[in-house]
Amino acid sequence: MAVTSRYTIALAGNPNSGKTTIFNQLTGSHQKVGNWGGVTVEKKEGVARVNGIEYAVIDLPGTYSLSAYSLEEVIARDFIIEGKPDLVVHVVDAGNLERNLYLTTQLIELGAPVVIALNMFDEAQGKGLEVDYDHLSKLLGIPMVPTVGHRGKGIDKLMEAVGKAIDDRGSRSRHLQLPYGREIEDEINEIQHAILGIGGLGDRYSTRWLAVKLLEDDAVVKKRLELRSTDGILAQAMVSRDHIQEMFDDDVETVLTDRRYGFVAGALRETIRMSKEQRQTISDHIDNVLTSRHLGFPVFFLFMWALFQLTFSLGARPQAWIATGITMTSKAAVAVMPPSLLRDLIVDGILGGVGGVLVFLPQILILFLGISVLEDTGYMARAAFIMDKVMHTVGLHGKSFIPLVMGFGCNVPAIMATRTLESRRDRLLTILINPLMSCSARLPVYVLVAGTFFGVAAGHVIFSLYLLGIALAIGVGQIFRRTLFRGDATPFVMELPPYRIPTMQSTLIHMWEKGSIYLKKMGSLILSFSIIIWFLGAFPRHSTSVSTSVHNTSVEQIASTDPTQQVDGAPSYSPSDTYIGRIGHVIEPVLRPLGFDWRMSVALLTGFVAKEVVVSTMGVLYGSNQAENGQAAVKRGLKRSIASPLIAYAFLVFVLLYTPCLATVITIRREAGGWKWAALAVGYELVLAWIMAFVVVRAGHLLGLG
Repeated sequence: MAVTSRYTIALAGNPNSGKTTIFNQLTGSHQKVGNWGGVTVEKKEGVARVNGIEYAVIDLPGTYSLSAYSLEEVIARDFIIEGKPDLVVHVVDAGNLERNLYLTTQLIELGAPVVIALNMFDEAQGKGLEVDYDHLSKLLGIPMVPTVGHRGKGIDKLMEAVGKAIDDRGSRSRHLQLPYGREIEDEINEIQHAILGIGGLGDRYSTRWLAVKLLEDDAVVKKRLELRSTDGILAQAMVSRDHIQEMFDDDVETVLTDRRYGFVAGALRETIRMSKEQRQTISDHIDNVLTSRHLGFPVFFLFMWALFQLTFSLGARPQAWIATGITMTSKAAVAVMPPSLLRDLIVDGILGGVGGVLVFLPQILILFLGISVLEDTGYMARAAFIMDKVMHTVGLHGKSFIPLVMGFGCNVPAIMATRTLESRRDRLLTILINPLMSCSARLPVYVLVAGTFFGVAAGHVIFSLYLLGIALAIGVGQIFRRTLFRGDATPFVMELPPYRIPTMQSTLIHMWEKGSIYLKKMGSLILSFSIIIWFLGAFPRHSTSVSTSVHNTSVEQIASTDPTQQVDGAPSYSPSDTYIGRIGHVIEPVLRPLGFDWRMSVALLTGFVAKEVVVSTMGVLYGSNQAENGQAAVKRGLKRSIASPLIAYAFLVFVLLYTPCLATVITIRREAGGWKWAALAVGYELVLAWIMAFVVVRAGHLLGLG
């Protein structure tokens, strides 16, 4: 069907309101993820086509209000004001209307055309709530449509309401003006008159909204007005604020917030009834177990253990398939291409490096799938609730645990998620301990080394690393709390959304969004560094024959000790004499007490760029010129370099704890506001990694495990 019209709609809503589920239902596969202009907050946009009309759908950051406390709030507000979408679809949790409709009051003040999606309507009915949404719609002057996002119910009617509301924008018979009471309204009018005296200002913004924001002393709005000749407006706003505070004996923001909630409470009193028999919900019954004082922690650790066991075991077979495919490709390249540097580059550099990382894609996807399921069911919020007491020992609260759990996926968005924390002290402390969470980029290293040295126990070994990271994050946090960040945690009430059955579509989309980042890394960063590592490991070459370079050593001995040596009179070189060998020998003395040789040292050095590069470096260093399966070659090389499982575990501990990747360091600098915090993170983690690996080695030897 030909497209006849194009419109832009924005999705707004509280966290846990099902906004992203509605977005996925509307756009399906026609969506992309980027960043908002000038900032690194994630931006989702997609396309919905209904009856020949194309809608550009923008998923605004989840937010409880449109104040200026967080970057997410400012982004959502600015897009509605400056981006001027044709309509805002406000997704609300029908079972938690009082909390959700507070955002509605602020959308009303903005003067934006709005349609409300009463989402999770079935859950509200299950709680015994009877919502007269037709009457509520009339009271608010906003169309309302009940939806069940994860099942796709009500989506068609929602888009019908969107289309009708866009058509009726110019002829709306009633525009609600939120009532604040005579005293406050008088002050709003005074500020509005001052605003109207500045030419053009009222054309760009709603004068009433500006007046309310100035009463609230909104820092972002004030800064924008200071760019104009608005001294009179700011002076009037200050007089009005003082007058209201004197009348109500409270700060203006609290007074306005109370009036908004009062308006919402009054509307709901007229439109909501609770059934006589208030049964305890299924969520309540589940929470009695999952958040109980005695069972909460064991169940949490059981879920985490099961997730990592499944990641390792379920991913083993597809990993073997991919490894076989890469090996066959390498053999085909060797058979087709004549001996040359180009063939070495393709086989040893590109296929050995990128292929060494690609084989772990199944485990990465399974990990992301598991995390997405835990998030979509509502369990992650419970995990934060369970960990609240533990977080208090660090001087934080349960809300800080959400960014830490996100660190299991990737530390970069996890650190960016600390913006939701109100206190700068809490943000800095959470940022500094976040890299101790094992990100998915470390998982390929864990799977490779643990699979090589620990066999069927590899899953348990990997789980122990995740637990060690959490324990050390708590320990380091306590040290920082007693030194750099003294003071009490900011009080916070944790919201527990109802449990939901995640939809296949939503879960797979979340998994693919995160997994695609892993694939993009392989096509750019890891490919580039695989080529660099190959070059450093291939040059300089010396045109000496095998007989002169290795004297009377047999061909069998050559093959078993150094796979980079050539036979049949071809050029011979020792990896120790290459550029990468020289770099490795410079670093080796620092890591030798831990039992690491120069190859392992080089792999750790390149891992500063991205942790996956540790595996691609090993693929280049250990997998060169082997006719066997590439993974088998790397594992054979690891067994030559690593003396025992004890040293292997120390190596994994070092990978867990040492310096975050380059992208994470840059993110720490940006989010914490200075290079000193990034330098502190790099420095303390390097020292911690060396100490913990040394403790593992020495304690293991004392216990006779070496």
